Amino acid sequence: MPPVKMPKRVKHRKMHKRRIRGQATTGNTVSFGEYGIQALEAGRITSAQIEAARVAANRMLGRSGKIFIRIFPHKSATSQPAETRMGKGKGDVDYWFAEVKAGTILYEISGVSEDLARQAFRLQAYKLPVKTCITKRRHTI
Repeated sequence: MPPVKMPKRVKHRKMHKRRIRGQATTGNTVSFGEYGIQALEAGRITSAQIEAARVAANRMLGRSGKIFIRIFPHKSATSQPAETRMGKGKGDVDYWFAEVKAGTILYEISGVSEDLARQAFRLQAYKLPVKTCITKRRHTI
């Protein structure tokens, strides 16, 4: 199993928690592939969930097609050990996650038929904690 995705280096390891509000203004169009899976609601997607969805799609597609991952887990979440009293500071980094706004494209697929892309995205949607829909690239001439 490959190691869990996380940034190589960050300025501050422990980050503030914040509310994820509004619609995505960047990363909300299919850019690299023909088909994409788009988040319909805001949420946190952990590095393990990103990897699980990638593996599910790769198994479906086999050697055909190419998958583009459009999100990266930049933010860290901390947790205190069990049975620890209050007032001992912020806990250690537990996992890394990507903050996703509504409208963000999560994954893209190119080089396969629409039916195969839909099946792969359906398998990915099971692994993700946010509601999703499948979108096509909008060709403009």
